[in-house]
Amino acid sequence: MRIAVFSAKPYDQTFLTRANAANRHELSFFDARLTHDTAPLAKGFDGVCVFVNDHVDSAVLEQLHAGGTRLVALRSAGFNHVDLAAAERLGITVARVPAYSPHAVAEHAVALVLSLNRMTFRAYNRVREGNFALDGLLGFDLHGKTVGVIGTGHIGLIFADIMHGFGCRILAYDPQPNPQAKAFVEYVPLESLYAQADIISLHCPLTPDTDHLIDADAIALMKRGAMLINTGRGRVVDTSAVIAGLKSGHIGRLGLDVYEEEEQLFFEDLSHGIIEDDQFMRLTTFHNVLITGHQAFFTNEALTNIAETTLANVDAFECGSGTLHRVVYSKRV
Repeated sequence: MRIAVFSAKPYDQTFLTRANAANRHELSFFDARLTHDTAPLAKGFDGVCVFVNDHVDSAVLEQLHAGGTRLVALRSAGFNHVDLAAAERLGITVARVPAYSPHAVAEHAVALVLSLNRMTFRAYNRVREGNFALDGLLGFDLHGKTVGVIGTGHIGLIFADIMHGFGCRILAYDPQPNPQAKAFVEYVPLESLYAQADIISLHCPLTPDTDHLIDADAIALMKRGAMLINTGRGRVVDTSAVIAGLKSGHIGRLGLDVYEEEEQLFFEDLSHGIIEDDQFMRLTTFHNVLITGHQAFFTNEALTNIAETTLANVDAFECGSGTLHRVVYSKRV
């Protein structure tokens, strides 16, 4: 099949080309994101391969359909950026990578916890400038602290397991508790988790129910000085509410790998220009905030799995056999 790969960075080309070593598919790589303006690039291609910040709304799908596209192959687990109803109406199949490396994301969340706790990112910059003072770097023992995990899929449970290894008490919230959760994971109502947790880590998908789940009301219920970590989806967190929480001291430390307006920022080098997102720039002024640019997934193992599963989806779609991780439209999504 002829596949147009959008948002294709050098590492995407490397891993997808390696997975396509037998040249069973014709891959054309485009650095541009898929949008209404760039959709004409896909004309004549059987499928498109897209990432989390590509636009796959109804208008784009209409263009893709008119150009002959029959498959949207996602290089991600999440599919909230795809209009599934429009895809179904147009007869376009949508496939995803349901799991690539839950360890990668969980371990990155732990890295944010450790870095924020001991302020190693601030210490690194100080030492390079010859400043060995310890003021402002005070942390706390993780042992004995309470960690709240919101969302207990594969990633959430791996994160819980790691934090339990530090000697933490684990509270969890999920509308559908995972039967694979170990005995040390204690499911509680969301309000109880907010009130008790010293550290809260978000591992839930973006749905209508989780859109701005962390808002001013939620923050008001949290233990004062709590640490908040988000490696899930940006819009789970209301940025303006979090900024207010940081200013008041209600949020003691904040670690983000995702951001609700990230599509205009992440995965690009903007170091030579002016970032116009005032809310994002306000976040960067806080000494107790650590932001990474959606890199939690970025490991060799994860990129290998993403590339191989993506092309396996293309194989299955083309041949009508094998495992196709199809995303099926539901009015509940």
